[in-house]
Amino acid sequence: MLKHRGFPGRLPGTDFQFVIRRANHKDGASPIIERKRFADRRPADKRADTGFLAALWQHFGDEPFERGNLDAGRLSWLFGREVVPAELPFDPKSYDALLRIDLAVAKANFPALFAEDAEDYDWDDEDDE
Repeated sequence: MLKHRGFPGRLPGTDFQFVIRRANHKDGASPIIERKRFADRRPADKRADTGFLAALWQHFGDEPFERGNLDAGRLSWLFGREVVPAELPFDPKSYDALLRIDLAVAKANFPALFAEDAEDYDWDDEDDE
């Protein structure tokens, strides 16, 4: 399993994890599924989606990327919309699966993240100082 060095481990100040520490050798990778996002989701969940997409964009840009140690649960909230398979056939249970950001959908669903005057996401957690 590829470990994405420099990728934020979680959303600062929360327990929303973005990466996993080790591969599951017994059962294999958790499958990536398409989860429905309803309008009544908690604001914290929406911030986690925004933060994770910001991390993906800052780390990979519009290039395909390997799933590696990215959290399947967090990917599932974006999968099928902002994050799509970069290759077919796609194996949702593979750590080696290639994904990419669908930039048109990401810009439509998270316009503030891609605005001309948007600042890079701050990954420093003030609680760690």
